[in-house]
Amino acid sequence: MLHTMAITKTHELLHDVPLQKLKSDAYDWFWVDFDCPTPDEEELLSSFFNFHPLAIEDCLQHLQRPKLDYYDDFYFFVIHTINRESLFSEEVNVFVGDRFIVTFHKNAVSEIARVKQLLESKPKSWDRGPIFITYQLIDKIVDSYFPLVYKIEDYLNELEDALTYQNSMRSMKLVLEFRGDLLQLRRTILPMRDLLYRIISSYRFRLKKSERAYFEDIHDHLVKLTDMIESDREMTADMRDSYMALNSNRMNGIMMLLTIVSTIFIPLTFIAGVYGMNFTNMPELEGKYNYFLVLGLMLVVGGSMLVWFKLKGWFDFFKP
Repeated sequence: MLHTMAITKTHELLHDVPLQKLKSDAYDWFWVDFDCPTPDEEELLSSFFNFHPLAIEDCLQHLQRPKLDYYDDFYFFVIHTINRESLFSEEVNVFVGDRFIVTFHKNAVSEIARVKQLLESKPKSWDRGPIFITYQLIDKIVDSYFPLVYKIEDYLNELEDALTYQNSMRSMKLVLEFRGDLLQLRRTILPMRDLLYRIISSYRFRLKKSERAYFEDIHDHLVKLTDMIESDREMTADMRDSYMALNSNRMNGIMMLLTIVSTIFIPLTFIAGVYGMNFTNMPELEGKYNYFLVLGLMLVVGGSMLVWFKLKGWFDFFKP
């Protein structure tokens, strides 16, 4: 579906202007939004706008890396939004000229609707032209990244505070899931940061000093997002190390317990083995109370070893 907006020479904002009239001198500049376009509407990129075939090819192919290409009479941007459910990138293509801006996207983009609302509510923004709309669109898209990163960061802080022996396995599964989400976000945000750096550093992208400051502000936001993601990834690595330490400590405790039990039963097994031998002449077997005396001896030996282990501090390992 096509949505059109145009600013007249008399500073009026018009909606749904027919394409054939957009190139008229009556309009200062115009905006055409290809929202989930049909194949016939896609053809307009070449038949009506005469955009470069390479730009159209990049526009129609999925998924391009965020980038800025220079052509004779327009700039071509590839910008990435993030699906809030899957965290996968979704592409928004932007053609920017002196008198027009054309956006092309195969999925609904709420940020474009917000920019349109801004145009309707602030008439003074019309005078700033297509470059200002480009800034607003990128700015709104980058701002939409923050809630996703903050949400993961809050979850990680809660998991870190609640990480214990009892829930370490469940917590680690969640940590690994969040680590994968952070990696997915990183794949989108880092290229966007590189794109903004190119915008503010390139002499071929003609910006006024005041306009460049706006794009520098977006770049600062992306740098902050990158730092947050790297910090969160380090947190997940620390939590993974903590889980491994907890797991190792738990295994050491089990081995310590088995060692104590085995050590206690070594002399008891020896005593039982001696009196289990089938010799004819074993005087101890003939006494009326010898069975109870041997059991008592085994209890004394086992108890003495437990006391000795306690004095040596072996049971300190099991203290919380």
